[in-house]
Parts: sequence; C-alpha cells; structure tokens
Amino acid sequence: MIEVEVKARAEEGTRERIASLGATPIQVENHLDLYFNSPLRDFRTSDEALRIRIKEDGARLTYKGPRLDQQTKSRQELTVKIDDPVRMGEILSLLGFVPSAELRKKRTKYSYQGMVIALDEVEGLGSFLEVEARGGESWEKEREQVLSVLEQLGLGETIRCSYLELLEEKRGKSRSGKDGGETVSGP
Repeated sequence: MIEVEVKARAEEGTRERIASLGATPIQVENHLDLYFNSPLRDFRTSDEALRIRIKEDGARLTYKGPRLDQQTKSRQELTVKIDDPVRMGEILSLLGFVPSAELRKKRTKYSYQGMVIALDEVEGLGSFLEVEARGGESWEKEREQVLSVLEQLGLGETIRCSYLELLEEKRGKSRSGKDGGETVSGP
C-alpha cells in the first residue's frame, strides 16, 4: 500500500480552516514513536524508516520505504499491530537494530473526502498539518487530492522531511550552532 501524504507547518487559524472545509473530527491521539536504524544499511541514507508507534488503542510496527516523488512524502508503508511494544523493541535490538530516536506528538484527526487531515503538535518541533490518502500502484490521483486540500487550507509550502529528520536537523543545529533549515518545495 502507498501512503500518499503531504505535510506543512500549521499556522494560526489552521484548525478553523479545517472546520470550514467541512472536515469531520475523528479523534485525538497521543503518539510515542520509537525509531530504529538497521544493521544492514543506514535508513537516513536509504530514506527508509522503521518505528514502533504506541498510542491509546495499542502499538504498531511500521516500515516506510523511500519517498516516491519530489513534492510529497508518498511512500510504501507496511504496518502490523503488535501486542507488546517493549518485547518487540527487545527483538529488534537482538537482531541488531539500533534505537535511534524517540518522538512524541499529540494528533488531532479529521476525516475529509476519504482522506485524513491530521493537526500535529510535535514535542520540540511545533505545529504541523498532514493530509493523507491511501493509494495503490497508481497513486497520482490521491497525490493531486492531498495537494489540493493543502492549497484549500492556504498552506502552500510542503515539507518533505519526516518529523524524525526535522528533529535530527534541530539537534544538529543546536549542537553546531548552524541553521539546519527545512527541506521545502511548492505545491
């Protein structure tokens, strides 16, 4: 399955703009994401991710493949529900996977025309908006839909970096005193 996703910084009034579209509130979730790096290849270099996500309704192990285009964060995503995230972390460690980061966020989810709009408050990074759709082998239609919603919300600049990459950039900036910046592109 292809996760077709676009992300932008949320601005003041974004919540109200989501409501004005007619999006239906779904739920509020608290996420604890535990990222792992591979002993076989560096996921930062290969543009992949492996994480355990723990939230109120349980835990999941997710693999994300490399991004598929230059404008969105669309990529292959495989997720399985797991019963014991601590034990899963131990299994990954025994297989040589190395814990690489921990990320916390509060996500407010909305349903809109078959898509999910998520307003995220990410600890240490700020507020973001993600629009997500599920696509198959031919996912260009969904790509145009998520970009259109972003435009309707008045958030034209997309961020292709994952929260993990943004967190690593921020840590690098705070350690080096240099401006890490964000990777952005227009819609």
